[in-house]
Amino acid sequence: MTFPIKIIDVKPKIPRSLEPLKELAGNLWFVWNHDAAELFRRMNPELWERTRGNPVELLSRLSQKEIRALARDEGFVAHMERVHHEFHRYMSEHVNREAFGKKGEAFQVAYFSAESGVADCLPIYSGGLGILSGDHLKSASDLNLPICGVSLAYQKGYFRQYLTQDGWQMETYPANRFNMMPMKLVRRENGNPVTTSLQIRGENVKVQAWDIEVGRSNLYLLDTNIKENPDWVKEITSQLYGGDHDMRIRQEIVLGIGGARILKAMGVEPSIYHINEGHSALALMERIRELRENAGLSFNEALEYVRATSVFTTHTPVAAGIDIFHPDLMRTYFEDYAKSLGISF
Repeated sequence: MTFPIKIIDVKPKIPRSLEPLKELAGNLWFVWNHDAAELFRRMNPELWERTRGNPVELLSRLSQKEIRALARDEGFVAHMERVHHEFHRYMSEHVNREAFGKKGEAFQVAYFSAESGVADCLPIYSGGLGILSGDHLKSASDLNLPICGVSLAYQKGYFRQYLTQDGWQMETYPANRFNMMPMKLVRRENGNPVTTSLQIRGENVKVQAWDIEVGRSNLYLLDTNIKENPDWVKEITSQLYGGDHDMRIRQEIVLGIGGARILKAMGVEPSIYHINEGHSALALMERIRELRENAGLSFNEALEYVRATSVFTTHTPVAAGIDIFHPDLMRTYFEDYAKSLGISF
């Protein structure tokens, strides 16, 4: 006989006087605001280090005794109120979207990247490409530019390295607990998750999204680890740069095509699509499909429009940084999709 296993998180009760901590923990603004980071660090320096600077996990792991002591600490409360006031001042500087486009238009940039290095406590990146995309979103927030990021919610992220006693380098893949990170599932007004769907080799794939607040910017992470999906679909967003060519194509389909569709499902209508390296190039193909279907454009007309409203960043201009797939493999994934574009494979 088997019994279902349920995970129950026991968290301390945060008194009303410390409620601002929850709001501050839910936005990555603290990553580049040293006063905010110091506020969380002083709560429990050792625990702050162990959680890799994760304020959500920090708040959940503090003892009730520690919470009560912080509430009685006038110096800490004053520090919190100062940071909270500065955060609200920062967030209240709303962007004038019309200043970036035609009068009456709501200008919006969608920034696609396979990696997003926005914080140490969100290990969904491996190196320079992720750091670039993370800094891009943070800079856009400081400059008050209307931008949202799109990436994948890797359940295992990138590996952590360690050395054995005899000097061998090894790696582990700790599972990310999204409910213990500064991110939240995108939901509709009725509380149900916002989802979209797409086809991979004729099978339906359901996708949901997590929202990470990066100052005034938002980063949406696509997730296929949904109950309704079969196991092979759940694995698509399991690991960054893992698996074979089939897995890489599936990830790029979810990132590009799924990313464009989830934005539409959330009511986000980008004016510009910025593609950070080729992993998410399929978002541009999806734009062509949508223009043909919804605006009645021909393939060439849609192509010209997409070309004029897209930006591409080449980050790694060497063979090792470029995905190359055999035409026969591509045909199995895109022969039917090409028909929706009005072209042959």
